[in-house]
Amino acid sequence: MDTTGKVIKCKAAVAWEPNKPLVIEEIEVAPPQANEVRIKIVATAVCHTDLYHLYEGMPKDGFPVVLGHEAAGIVESVGSGVTEFKNGDKVIPVFLSQCRECHFCKSPKTNQCVKAWTEVIMDIMCPIDSRFSCKGKKILQFSGLGTFTEYTVVRQINLAKIHPDAPLDKVCLIGCGICTGYGSAVNTAKVEEGSTCAVFGLGAVGLAAVMGCKAAGAKRIIAVDTNPEKFEKAKIFGATDFVNPKDHSKPIHEVLVEMTNGGVDFSLECVGNASVMESALHSTVKAWGVSVIVGYTLVQSFTARPVDLISGRTWKGALFGGFKAKDGVMEMVKRYMEKKLMVDEFITHNMDLCQIMEAVELMKKAKCVRAVLKTSPQ
Repeated sequence: MDTTGKVIKCKAAVAWEPNKPLVIEEIEVAPPQANEVRIKIVATAVCHTDLYHLYEGMPKDGFPVVLGHEAAGIVESVGSGVTEFKNGDKVIPVFLSQCRECHFCKSPKTNQCVKAWTEVIMDIMCPIDSRFSCKGKKILQFSGLGTFTEYTVVRQINLAKIHPDAPLDKVCLIGCGICTGYGSAVNTAKVEEGSTCAVFGLGAVGLAAVMGCKAAGAKRIIAVDTNPEKFEKAKIFGATDFVNPKDHSKPIHEVLVEMTNGGVDFSLECVGNASVMESALHSTVKAWGVSVIVGYTLVQSFTARPVDLISGRTWKGALFGGFKAKDGVMEMVKRYMEKKLMVDEFITHNMDLCQIMEAVELMKKAKCVRAVLKTSPQ
């Protein structure tokens, strides 16, 4: 049945309020408006940022909402003005826009886009406008996407067209976690061949950062996590050492400084915890160390003294691994299709959308790297 121009009714996982379970509801998805694309979501994954919004950030104006931002699907219909996509295209939505027209997009110095800053309200991590409704109420779309659903509508500047043979239940992970971690090592830290690196946190983003450090030629990659069960997985992606802060009585940065004769060359914080960000900074060599903040938080603050940086350290942040959003996703999918990038190895659970709370609990308990939820057949 042709659904072009019509409202689609479908299943979605709705977060009606913070710190409460998601509920599978029938929602209405409006047709795409100008410069928008409606997508049939085939697979979506649970990312820690979704849990952050639900259980930590909990912005009072950020609910009700359909969470989810790491997904892949097929174009169902397009709005007026859309020339880059057509019905049937395989696509990955991206939370970071790339209009290719603003001064940020045209600059090689950043992967930011002016339109990303004007559309999504950071305090609630959603745009005010939405194409979702349920029971007569507007439902927000998390990060402008909202992928815990069978259908969604996104702006064309937040969408990447990918290889027609790409398996959507695999490459959906490239839409956030893999690009974020891998790119933070390669693009933002600019890890050098023969260097020593430390990666704090071994979730999907941290493992992708390990993979990026290895791809850049790092000689020693120290994986830091309080869960020793994660080291075997980290070794698959290239980690050479594992350090558990719980095994030491002294601060973890002191342990790493002693292990590396003065500090690591590069460190990446992939947890989203302010105290860990400080530890990551202090673990780098004072003269030239580079520490990258990859983990996300709006509810914590960190501190640093001028003397922590004055000798030559660099402390910087990375959003989406420094990749220009659309271009980066297309390039990373290409690498995967050429067997130059690990993706399948991140997936520990395959589930259905109706099992989303099981997936959430697995992630809360650190029992999975990525759970992929299938919403529709490819």
